[in-house]
Amino acid sequence: MIRPESLALAVLGLMALGTNGVRPALAAPPPDDPLNTVLGTQTIGPAYQFTGDSKLVETSRVVREMGSGVIKIALDRQYARRGDLPKADPSIRSLKDLAGEASFKEVLGMPFAYYLLWATAFDGPDWRKGPDAAGEGREYREVYDLTCHLLRSYSGSHKTFFLGHWEGDWLLRGSYEEVADVPPRAVEGMVGWLNARQRAVDDARRDTPHRDVRVYHYTEVNRVKDAMKGRASVTNDVLPRARVDFVSYSCYDSQHGGDLARCLDYIESKLPPKAGIPGKRVFIGEYGFPAAGNTPKEQDLRSRRVMRTGLEWGCPFVLYWEVYNNEVKGGEQIGFWLIDDKRVKQPVYHTHRKYFEWAKRFVAEYRGAHGGRAPDLTGFRREAVRFLDSLPNDHQARETKQDAASFVE
Repeated sequence: MIRPESLALAVLGLMALGTNGVRPALAAPPPDDPLNTVLGTQTIGPAYQFTGDSKLVETSRVVREMGSGVIKIALDRQYARRGDLPKADPSIRSLKDLAGEASFKEVLGMPFAYYLLWATAFDGPDWRKGPDAAGEGREYREVYDLTCHLLRSYSGSHKTFFLGHWEGDWLLRGSYEEVADVPPRAVEGMVGWLNARQRAVDDARRDTPHRDVRVYHYTEVNRVKDAMKGRASVTNDVLPRARVDFVSYSCYDSQHGGDLARCLDYIESKLPPKAGIPGKRVFIGEYGFPAAGNTPKEQDLRSRRVMRTGLEWGCPFVLYWEVYNNEVKGGEQIGFWLIDDKRVKQPVYHTHRKYFEWAKRFVAEYRGAHGGRAPDLTGFRREAVRFLDSLPNDHQARETKQDAASFVE
């Protein structure tokens, strides 16, 4: 059995939540490796597949087979439109319903230790029009019910769930236009929406008997360089008034240059403190370099720079977008992928795989040399950076070529 002390590398030393002693039946086996090794990926709306399983199940299995202990998926009403499942089910009317659907239930039962979920209510408020008490109430109920479901169903599993949403600055602006203004009523609406969601998670944790399972809530920012110039944004105008547990940074605006760590510092400076969650609470929820515009080697090397920065800064997670590409323009794959549409594993896939292999070996050897004690998080991160730095720039090229040559349709 995996003991609580084996969570020594868990996110920021997250503290266990209380229980009244009732022990619900387990719905999933404990993860093979509950240690947080920080790096990971996600699967949301993949544009292709190779098996008869749902795209959600197929891609989640691929992520697990790669060795990751963390995965991000979407859990919202767009599940069929994105193609995660082949079609919509009219009986699914809420987040809790969707979490119990066969494919989602299978993925939530896989031995991942950490799940990040885009979990927005099926019937929440149109908060861009301003505060909406009735809509916030509906959002609260769905998020509360989902949190209770996760705490009950996965009690004892050593899993940690993070409930969040997609890029908040685009949501706040209501547009992909970089020059779009932010209406003050949208700021007020978003503050109310996020605080209703956080209250739902807090209340469910208080009300639901559970042990060795955690649920947290996060918001996501994505136009941080704009915020640093003084523009209205989630970081400047919403985050200081929200009571969220964590913040995700979709960092496409800073991943190419040397500003990433400075942007992480800026986000952290706007995040109010939270009792019971020490340390860094800002993570990289998305980064990625598409094949359109990057060679496979460039895609890998640029990704490694982001990984390194996130590890050195102290991000709880650094999540690559994504395992299979999701963007197609003019019939062409844009190439946000670890595995391409010909089923060829790219160099950046092999970097992740080798990293997970190293991490498991490092932790096992450390435990063996220290009487079963896990390394501290700071020490693990330091060694992880050294490992990434030790990889030659072309080490994956040979494996990718062999993978392509050996693939049989």
